[in-house]
Amino acid sequence: MAEPVGIGVIGVGLIGKSHLDKYAGVAGARVVAVADIDEGEARRVAERFKVPHVYTDFRALLARDDITAVDVCLHNNLHAPVTVEALRAGKHVYCEKPIAGSYADGRAMIQEAAAAGRMLHIQLATLYQRETKVAKHLLDLGRLGRVFYARSTGHRRRGRPFVDGYGAPFFVKKETAAGGALIDMGVYHISQLLYLLGYPAPVRISGRVYQEMEMDPARRARSGYNVEELGLGFVQLAGGITLEIAEAWAIHLGAFEGSYIVGAQGGIRLNPFSFHTTLDDVPFDLTTDLGALDTRWHRLREDEDAYDSSPRHWVAALQGRVPLLPTAQIALQTMLISEGIYLSDRLGREVTAEETAAASQSTALRV
Repeated sequence: MAEPVGIGVIGVGLIGKSHLDKYAGVAGARVVAVADIDEGEARRVAERFKVPHVYTDFRALLARDDITAVDVCLHNNLHAPVTVEALRAGKHVYCEKPIAGSYADGRAMIQEAAAAGRMLHIQLATLYQRETKVAKHLLDLGRLGRVFYARSTGHRRRGRPFVDGYGAPFFVKKETAAGGALIDMGVYHISQLLYLLGYPAPVRISGRVYQEMEMDPARRARSGYNVEELGLGFVQLAGGITLEIAEAWAIHLGAFEGSYIVGAQGGIRLNPFSFHTTLDDVPFDLTTDLGALDTRWHRLREDEDAYDSSPRHWVAALQGRVPLLPTAQIALQTMLISEGIYLSDRLGREVTAEETAAASQSTALRV
């Protein structure tokens, strides 16, 4: 068995508690300390999860030599400044999605990790789903032929944070969250498809964002809601691949069909999973028992457990059991696409990836 890894968690809000709960099920994770500006809540959470050390200043946590890696569970516009300080302190960093509040900040994080010789991992939970793993297996075998089209979708009928009854106002203000449905939910679905496609570079982007549906006036006023509830995009990727995007926090529709990828010889729908192809002029629409397949792969494949979840993968990579998936690079491309949609909406035209990157500005808050 590999040695346990000392971990510090920065931020014990909704996301921090979720990460701590997941670490409790990872044998190789040893949470040494938590840090949060709310000392009372930090102590309550530390007691709940049996974490021995509590700080109100995250820099004091970074000074501990028994912490190898930190987990940044803060608002989006705090990801970059805290991550950069942690990397400069010699820590590996696991950061909640999105990578940051802007492409410029995400790029700076990746550059800092490279300069420090440390790993940077972003929480992209959809990469570890059974559907994703089976799709990746089929794509790697070439079962789809040349891939040329994909569609990323995410749907909530009425699921805007805070104004629809859950979560905090921080999720719906550009000042802390940077964006809405695209940044909060879209990151999962767009990154999932980019990963499966081999993360080809975005070339050209067009899109629109909307905030049209009614909401409780008092909650709107209290929250300062100023982000999108619906994001739509059309992206040209390198290699002649087209990616469509539809991401809704709230919409008057019962559902969207699940994300999919199409190639010259086959297609995959991710949710629910199905594989579509033609054999000897006969079209086939195929399903499989994902649970049974997952059990088989765990019995036959070494270190398969390292791909069961984002925290399990992170700890396994820190232990040297498996190479770290390129989550930071995929998350950065996802942010570039989201910013391209925002820029296209503001300018009323298609934009290039290059001009989107050049227009990106830091949204990082001071810490």
